[in-house]
Amino acid sequence: MISRPAKRRTVLAAAVAVAAAAATAPSAGAAGSGASRRPRPGRAGDHTHVRAWSTKPDWASGTADGAAPADGSRPGVVLADPAGTADYRDPHTGTTATWEYATWTSTETRPTVPATELIASWNADTPEGTWVRVELAASYSDGTESPWYTLGVWTSGDGDDVPRRTSVDDQEDGKSTVYTDTLAIADADSGLRFTAYRLRVTLYRAQGTTATPTVWRTGVLASDVPDRFEVPASSPGPAAGVELDVPRYSQEIHKGQYPEYDNGGEAWCSPTSSQMIIEYWGRKPTEEDLAWVDPDFADPQVCHAARHTFDYQYEGCGNWPFNGAYAATYPDMQAAVTRLETLTDAERFVVAGIPLITSQSFLESELDGAGYGTAGHLMTVIGFTGNGDVIANDPASPDNPSVRHVYNRRQFENIWLRTKRYDAEGKEASGSGGVCYVYFPVDPTPGQHRVLREYGLC
Repeated sequence: MISRPAKRRTVLAAAVAVAAAAATAPSAGAAGSGASRRPRPGRAGDHTHVRAWSTKPDWASGTADGAAPADGSRPGVVLADPAGTADYRDPHTGTTATWEYATWTSTETRPTVPATELIASWNADTPEGTWVRVELAASYSDGTESPWYTLGVWTSGDGDDVPRRTSVDDQEDGKSTVYTDTLAIADADSGLRFTAYRLRVTLYRAQGTTATPTVWRTGVLASDVPDRFEVPASSPGPAAGVELDVPRYSQEIHKGQYPEYDNGGEAWCSPTSSQMIIEYWGRKPTEEDLAWVDPDFADPQVCHAARHTFDYQYEGCGNWPFNGAYAATYPDMQAAVTRLETLTDAERFVVAGIPLITSQSFLESELDGAGYGTAGHLMTVIGFTGNGDVIANDPASPDNPSVRHVYNRRQFENIWLRTKRYDAEGKEASGSGGVCYVYFPVDPTPGQHRVLREYGLC
């Protein structure tokens, strides 16, 4: 079972083309260039740093060109007074349209960890006729600068009123490359690193309308996780014996359904996992949302999640930030992509009542009880047994009742946290290095807030 195509990081983009050429708003001129603001503490580990923008002071710290604070109690930015218009040709439909736009650009952030990878994530509301683009520009340790790279063109819809939701291939400058949702140093062994970055959000709307997208939250994960086939073992911690009541959904019962979204349910591990956690937090699609799904299909919300996380360039539903952005379309929900460094870190989230969605790759022989091997797969961590083994809702199960699994702690920890592995042919391949999605409400409990803040997520 290959739920996440290996092309993400193992195939280097061949062409030299930066995202700005794909369309659109002015490049660096509107960027904030004032003094660097010290990032909010982001303890994700010795090899990672997380920065989030979600509060009024966060948004006030950036530079706006046509964007303004959102009205209401939830901080964010909206398109208030267009900075201009821009043409965008949708590469998936061939349609060219002219859009009004505004931008918000962060001040420079210097992560505590000079990084080999940067991953942006965002939470946005995109009403009819609106969409957003998220970009990063980085400073290198050799004193040079990268171009602006597109990390995502996002809209929650997929009608004729908006471009198709997409990542952008073929972005590189000889020093760094975008792999779907990750900006990475092309040759980490050279010693080159990202030492700083700026993030830019461009908000678009159809000409002549007053509609606006609202960006509630955005963030960047900076990391330099060492190459390793084995990670240190952790001891069972505070979550021993804790299990969260998370719904169980199987991706396998959706085989053959809506093959236009990455060949149907066989590849829907990410949206299926996302839907489980969204419903754990008490949110779900409305009957109107699900009206398009064949009424003979069980769990139509899983089909809905697949459709609304589908990346038309990646041709799959496994784009990490797209899944988080989908989760954040539900009322008062937030989402982020991050990395954790031990299972003890994961336990702290579970104890606080926050399940995780983890990304891992493994041979069948490396995870007892799974019954399959994968070049990339998402599942949820919902608890730990009394002896510290992992309780996971694994969507790669034949039916909903069989989704709950108990996996050996040491095996799970290694396949999730390592960055190097050997595939079924004995060739060296990559691992996620502890990537996970974290979904949580706008108003977490005090205990949840403490954990989220300690890991740089709020």
